[in-house]
Amino acid sequence: MTTDTSGLSQLGQHTVQPTTPEEAVLERVPNPHNDTLYLARFTAPEFTSLCPVTGQPDFAHIVIDYAPGEWLVESKSLKIYLTSFRNHGAFHEDCTVAIGKRIADLLQPKWLRIGGYWYPRGGIPIDVFWQTGSAPEGLWLPDQGVPTYRGRG
Repeated sequence: MTTDTSGLSQLGQHTVQPTTPEEAVLERVPNPHNDTLYLARFTAPEFTSLCPVTGQPDFAHIVIDYAPGEWLVESKSLKIYLTSFRNHGAFHEDCTVAIGKRIADLLQPKWLRIGGYWYPRGGIPIDVFWQTGSAPEGLWLPDQGVPTYRGRG
C-alpha cells in the first residue's frame, strides 16, 4: 500500500521556517485505515512561544491525541507549524486552543484533544485542555503521561 504524497509541499524538501503560525503550511495525507477507530498521538515536549506582554519565552509540553477520519496530519508540517510559535506572542490558552482548532479544522477527525502543560510563569503553572467533544465509544484513550505541576506546597 502506498500513500499519495503528490500534494505535499514540504515532505522531502528543504523548508524555510515560517515566522508566524498563520504563515505555516499544515498538510494532510489520506488515512489508509479510515474505517478503523484508533488513536494517534503527537508529543512536543519542547514547545516554545513568547509572552505577548513581556516578550519572554514560555515553555510547554504539548500532547495532541486524535482519532483520524479520512485524513492524517503530515508530521513534518506539524513539526514546522509547532516551531512557528517560537517567535509568536500569545497567552498559553490561546496557543493551546488555536493549535487544536487548526488541526481539527484541517483533518475533521473523529475526535481530537490537546493538552498544553505549561511550565510556571510568575510562580503559577498553567495547564490548558481542549477537545472536539466526547471521545468515540470504544476508543482506547491512554493517559497523556504528563504529570500536573507539583511544587513544594
